[in-house]
Order: sequence, then C-alpha cells, then structure tokens
Amino acid sequence: MKRGSSLLLLALGLTFTQCKNEAYQTQSTTDATAVATTTPAEKEYSYEMAPNDPLNARIYTLDNGLKVYLSDYEEAPRIQTFIAVRAGSKNDPTDATGLAHYLEHMVFKGTTELGTANWEKEKAELDKIEALYEQYRNTRNEAARKKIYHQIDSVSGVAATYAIANEYDKLLTAIGAKGTNAYTWVDQTVYTNDIPSNQLERWLELEADRFQEMVPRLFHTELEAVYEEKNRTLDSDGRKVAEVINTELFPSHQYGTQTTIGTVEHLKNPSITAIREYFDKYYVPNNMAIAMSGDIDFDQTIRLIDRYWGGIEKSQVPNFTVAQEQPIQKPIVREVFGPDAENVSVAFRTPGINEREALVVQMISNLLYNGQAGLVDLNLNQQQKVLQAYAYDTPMKDYGTFRMTGMPRQGQSLDQVRDLLLQQLELIKKGSFDESLIQAVVNNDKINTMKAYEDNSNRADAFVTAFIYDMPWEKFVSRQDEFASITKQEVVDVANKYFQNNYVLVYKRTGKDPNAQKVEKPAITPVAVNRDAQSDYYKAFMAKEVQPLEPVFVDYQKDITETKLKQNIPLLYTKNNDNGLFQLYYILDMGTNNDQKLGMAVNYLKYLGTDKYTAEELQKEFYKLGTSFDVFSSGDQVYVSLTGLDENFEQGLNLFESVLANAKPNQQALKDMVAGILKAREDAKKNKGVILQQAMVNYAKYGAKNPFNTLLSEKELKAVKPQELVNIIKSIPTYEHRVLYYGPRETEALVAVLNEGHKVPATLKPVPKEVVYPELDIKEPTVYWADYNMVQAEMLFLSKSVPYSKDIIPVVRLYNEYMGGIVFQDLRESKALAYSTYSYYGTASKKDRANYLMSYIGAQADKLSEAMSGMQALLTDMPLADANFENARASLRNSISTERITKAGVLFDYERAKKLGLNYDIRQDVYQSANSMTFDQLKEFQQKYVKGQPQVILVIGSKDRLNFDALKKYGKVKQLDLKTLFGY
Repeated sequence: MKRGSSLLLLALGLTFTQCKNEAYQTQSTTDATAVATTTPAEKEYSYEMAPNDPLNARIYTLDNGLKVYLSDYEEAPRIQTFIAVRAGSKNDPTDATGLAHYLEHMVFKGTTELGTANWEKEKAELDKIEALYEQYRNTRNEAARKKIYHQIDSVSGVAATYAIANEYDKLLTAIGAKGTNAYTWVDQTVYTNDIPSNQLERWLELEADRFQEMVPRLFHTELEAVYEEKNRTLDSDGRKVAEVINTELFPSHQYGTQTTIGTVEHLKNPSITAIREYFDKYYVPNNMAIAMSGDIDFDQTIRLIDRYWGGIEKSQVPNFTVAQEQPIQKPIVREVFGPDAENVSVAFRTPGINEREALVVQMISNLLYNGQAGLVDLNLNQQQKVLQAYAYDTPMKDYGTFRMTGMPRQGQSLDQVRDLLLQQLELIKKGSFDESLIQAVVNNDKINTMKAYEDNSNRADAFVTAFIYDMPWEKFVSRQDEFASITKQEVVDVANKYFQNNYVLVYKRTGKDPNAQKVEKPAITPVAVNRDAQSDYYKAFMAKEVQPLEPVFVDYQKDITETKLKQNIPLLYTKNNDNGLFQLYYILDMGTNNDQKLGMAVNYLKYLGTDKYTAEELQKEFYKLGTSFDVFSSGDQVYVSLTGLDENFEQGLNLFESVLANAKPNQQALKDMVAGILKAREDAKKNKGVILQQAMVNYAKYGAKNPFNTLLSEKELKAVKPQELVNIIKSIPTYEHRVLYYGPRETEALVAVLNEGHKVPATLKPVPKEVVYPELDIKEPTVYWADYNMVQAEMLFLSKSVPYSKDIIPVVRLYNEYMGGIVFQDLRESKALAYSTYSYYGTASKKDRANYLMSYIGAQADKLSEAMSGMQALLTDMPLADANFENARASLRNSISTERITKAGVLFDYERAKKLGLNYDIRQDVYQSANSMTFDQLKEFQQKYVKGQPQVILVIGSKDRLNFDALKKYGKVKQLDLKTLFGY
C-alpha cells in the first residue's frame, strides 16, 4: 500500500536466466583524472556488463559512489524506476523501532522548496514541533503528555497553513507517472515510479532534490496514518504469525528483535531528531542505487543522472554488526490467536542470500512446492491430505528463513498437519525423490525468468536485489547457472544440516487474541491542505517543456489475426516476437451461472488421471515439458488454458487434450474434494476480506439470493457422482467456443497443429442459457453491518448508477483521476482518518449491467463517525481544486500517450471490448476529450451520478467497538449474519 506498507520483497530475483552470450567486460574510454575535470556533457562513462546477461544491463558507479543499473527494454515509451537505499528496519535504533518505515513516509512530503508556500515561516513552526516531540517522548506523566500533545497539535495547525499537501504526488500525477510508492523491509528501503520516457530529466531532477533533504512536514497527521497501518497489522493473523516466527528464529538479530513497522510504544513516542539522523546517515549516494529498465538511451540517461545526482556528496556509512545467532536446540512452540481460519507453520533459520547453501535451500523449497509437481503439491495438495499446504524460502542479507504452512481439513488436528509437512521434508533429507525433479525445477525456473523479464518492473527489481545484497552483477547473473549445478547430494546434505529439530512451530488458532493491542487515537485537529496553492518549485517544474509522445491505440483488425479452425471455431492470434513462450486459451461463454456443477467439475479435474497417467504422473509430465494447464470458471465464462515452452507445444497440447477427453472418475478424490469444499466454505466465513468485499457487496447489489451465495448445498454436493463431473469435463470442448493464442508460431503452422490436436465433435453445441441475477435498485438509505473481531472498522459506500455507456467514459476516467487525489488529501493528509481510503466510479464489465460508485475507508472504530461524515461530505460536495483538476487532465493524456497494450494483452483487451459492445480501443475517446473537458463537465457528472444517489453503506467491525448511533445517521441499520451472507 502507498507510503510504505511493510511488504515482503517481491520474488527475490534469484533465478533469472535465458542468457545471451556476451563477454564480461568493463567499458572505459577515459581515465579518472579526466572524469574529475569534465562535465557530464563531456564525460565518457565506465560501466560493467556481465556475460550471458539476459538484460544486457550496464552498471555504472558515479564518482560519489551512486550505483546506476540500466536496461533498455522498449515495450512502451516508459521507464520503471527504483531508488534503493541499503538500509531498512534492521538499522533502526533499538529505542526507536519503526523509524526507517516512518522516514519512508516523510520522504514524500517535499523539500524546503517543494510543498511549501513560505519555507522560512514553516521551518520556524516545524522546529517547534520537533522540540515538542523530544519533550513528549521523554515525559512519563500522562497529564503532562496530553498537554504537550495539545501543543503539538496546535503548532501543527499553524505549520500546515504554510504547507502544500501532496505537492510531490501532484507533480508525479501530472507527468503521467504510475505506481508512485515505496516499501521498507529489513535490509532496504525502496522508492518506486513508472514514468513516461519523455519525462526522465524532470523526474531525475525532482528525485535528486527530494533525496538531499528530509522535511518533517505534516508529521503528526502522517504519524496517525502509520498508527492505522500498525492497527491493520494487528488485525492480520498472518502478520502476527510471521512476527512470532521471526522473533523466535532471531532472538539476537534485528530480524527478530524488532519489526519493520515498530512497536506500539515506539510509534507513540516518535523522534523527528532521530529520523533526521537516520536520513543523514544512510540516505547518501554511496549507499544508494538508481535502477531503471525501459525505453532508455544509455548514454543520455547516465549523463542526466550524473548531472542531477553526481554533485551530491558521499558520506561514511555506519558498519552494521551482524548478531550471531546460537543454534536452536529443540522445537520452539508458540500459539497465535485471531479470527481467521486455523493453520500451522514450521519455520527454520537458513543462511544469508550470498551463501551457496541459500541457493540449495531455494532448490529444496521448489522441490517441495512449485505449484505443480513438488512433494507438497503431489503428496498433500493433490491427494487432498490437507486443505492446502505450501512451502517457501525467504532469503535476506544476514540470514534467511524457510517455512512450511498447512491448513487442516475438517476433523484434522494441527498436529496431524504438522506431521504431514515434516514427512515431506524427511523425504528430501533421505533423498526419496526422483533426481529428474531437480532438472525440471531448473527448466521451469528458466521459463519463469523468461516470463518475468517480459516486464520492466521485474527487470529493475533484479537490479535492486543485486544492490541491496551487495552482489556483483556478474555474480547475480551467474546464479542461474549455479542454481542449475546443484546436485541431489547437495540437496540432501543441506536439508540434513539445517532442517532438524531446530524449528519454530506456530499454531494459528481461531479465537480471541489475549494479547491484542491497539494504537490509541490521539486528538488531532484537521489541518489545511491548501489545494490550490502552488510552490515556486512546482510552477517552475510544470513550466518546463518536454517533447510530447503520441499515443498508440490498439487496432483490433490489424493487431489481431483472426481466422477459423475446423468446425468454424474462431482463432484469434497475436505473435510473440520476444521469446519462445506461448499462451493458448479455449474460451466458452458459459460458467457457473449456467450450471452450478461446472465449477465443481473444473475443480475436480486436477485430482484426476487418464487412461495412461495417474493424476500425479500427469503433473510430473506437464512440469517436465515446461508447460502447465488450468481450467477456470467464472459466473459467465470458462477459460481452459495451456502455457509454456513453444518447443514443446505439440506434446503439451496432446497431453492437455488427453486430460479433457480421457479424465477418469475417482470416487475417493470426489469425496475428499467435497469435504474440502465444505471446510473451505467455513474458513471463508472467518475471512474479513471475503465477508466485506464479496459477500456483503453481492448482498447489496443483488439481494439475499445472489451469484456469490448461490451454491450447491451440502446435500447436493454429496449427491454428485464422479461420472457426472467427468461428463461435464468431457463436454467442455463440445460447446461453441473460440481459441486465443499468443506465441511465436506462424498462422498457417498454428492452424495445422490445432486442427490436428484440438479434439472437437463434428457439430458444436450452443452454450446453455445463463441465469441472470437482477441488480437491485436502492430504495432507501441502509447500513448493513457484520460482526468481526478486529481493531479497525472497514466501510464501503455503494451506489448503483446507470448502465454502461461509452459516452460517459472520458468524464468517468477524469472523475476517478481527480477524486482519487481529493479523497487521499482530505481523509488522510488533512484529517488523519485512515491509512487506506479511495473512491471511484466503476464501469460495468458488460454493456447491459449497471455502473457502481464505490468508496472505501478503513479506520479505527472510534473514528467511525468522523470517517463516514468525511467521505459523505466529499461525495456530496466535490471540492474544486484547480491544481488537482489540471493535474488530472494532464495525467490522463500523459498516461494514455505512453500506455502500450501488447502481447496477450491485445487479445484480452479485445475480449473486454466485445463484452461492452465496442469494436475499437475506448482510450481514443478519453485521450481526445481530456484536454477539452472542463470542471463544469466534471461537476455536472458528479451532480448527476454521484451526489445524493441512493446508497447502502457496508460496515464490518467488532460489535463492541462500533458506534451504532453514528451508523443510524445514514439510514436504517441492519445486521447481516454469516448464514444470510454465505447461504450456508
């Protein structure tokens, strides 16, 4: 989430490959003396390259130590950027945990020039606030503390009159940036932006400015947002389990002794002075990297980076002393309580990422669980011995972790699940697995890397991984070959070395948490956000001209080859010119709304074998081929898909078709599956996200009988026969359908292979009629609430609007762009009511369905009244902010001009368009209208489709904490019990 949710890293980029042959080299055309006396325009830059690097990356090091990683991948005229700092929560002072994460929030607040209307006057107030916080954190008397906080609140109100909230975000929005965000974790803090390539210089100058100084602007309202983020973690059973695991695995190292978001006590007693000291220590160029992948000119880009970043002075970075952990002598057993479904986790401490043994642990992780043919996949999930199980490794700089987690079936104890998990690990330790599985893991790892490197975000993230873990790029690239060299004996040796009775065992039980915490709400007076004010920096930035980029819209007739297969089956085809991967889809316009048993049959398929292969053998065969198949059903469609290496397309297709045509019924598999469905249904009733976002939303839209809760009853499930489901599976290719293909094949060759391999009858049947659930009109204001044991309360405001019409799409896009900033500014920046909040007008996915206005806010339960009135005020009287409006228009045009719908995305964009009755790229209308649209048009839309529209409000929270008097102000209050919502 924005402003630094403490997320685990994306897949750590350890397995990237598909290399090209290029000798390792250091390019240099000038000596160091010449570099020191020349300007960026005259310099020639040294850079490193690695042999067989699939990214063809260049790695530069500026004179001040800043690392720069560049890769040219011109999928679109955009650049994915990461600015990485090699410091995270492990570098927090022991008496100020959460500091790195909170600093990350502050870096978005602007500088002494950006975000201020009068820096001299603002600074005087900010200095007072800093001093007051130091006094506050050193005061123990509660009455005195309240008095000091009242002063902080008062002075903050004065300081805010000189501040311009969100000005950094406004600039990024205006230039068409996407994904403006950041994350903090144990070893790093990373700032992300996806920018148009023509905005590179403006972006580099802006970022160089903000990373040279930290201004604690709007500190106490942002601190409240961090409180809310902490409360969200306290409401997350998964986060609590992870925290317990780390605490026990690392009793000495900061990985376990402190958390990224910090303790409640430290959050309540922040130190701006300590945050500033941290910034000065670690946010220096020789401890930072700029990682970029996209539409890049290497020479121009490095000169621009040097121009704006090269003058920043380096500084000595404190050494980090790694605490040495003692061996765990026996299992450490802990319990975690919360409302979610129960599970059990077994976790081990493993070596740091730069050790070869860490790669072996990664191999073990894949041998156990890879989603297809690992021991956990086959022995536990496919055989339905548990409801669900998985395993994964998490490498970090100093140590790593390996974790196995399982969810029990009905009547199964957590100890039984634990034993099953450990049994799979014992098979690895004994070498009781087919050695060919290692090669299959390596091959699929290569395929996953190819897929990953089709995306600039993954490419740039690989650079971040190499930098944060102090890994030379040559070593990072060669890790794929090193991974492939791992032997079975090595796997067995490492498993026996690290996986003994030295684990942490955590039972996640369903129940009230006896150690529940909460960050209490401080008294905060809303501060001014000065929406229409603009700093001189802002004006100068916006006045800079850039070369505009022209949009490229999808032309469905030109960009998609459409032909016919036998029996007149439509084939829609887009060529893959990038690599040797393919995606094949059979799409039927029928789903669970046509036949409730269809979804059940689709799920059943993964547990079945054929006349030639058992279910386990099938998964192994697909995995060896580097292919995977899936069957997915929604309310109105079935997708049958096959993806993988095109060199094995024919073999994969034949195997895939044999599964559809020759699946063999299995009574025990069906019995186990039904039991699993019933247990999963009960677990869903313990998931607050499912309750609010699915069950309650469907109830509000369709009533008590709706697509979400129209299910086969327990009696009906148990009455279904295996052959009945197999017949449904076999019938899928017999209905009218179309085929989508994205891959490297030429059309004629593809048609020939599909006509030969795709087995269909002489005449295809029309799909059965869909059951359509009528959408309800909202007749009176109503508040529906569901009881859930949680610290926060979450609310959705839902209004039904008109059916889809392409004519309003341009103004809808502008409204969403505009209101997104307004809601964030008002409810978070000004009033500190929420960590997460949004409002958007959602258009229907089908032309005959209604659009809906949906607004969300998650806040402490004691802020319920303020949060609701704040959101309602914005929906009723949309504020006029000229700067926000101009930014919204500019953002629309800049985003669309640099968006490129490519690859398989072209096919699915066409699928979406057809559902809406469109035969062209609707973005054309938005782009052409963006510049001419006025605020009056936006206001007219808001008055007609938003203001005063009948709405229902959906609330989930603890009955003991909800303010029902506040709820009654918005309509008749009605509790929804879980049986009504779920239908069982």
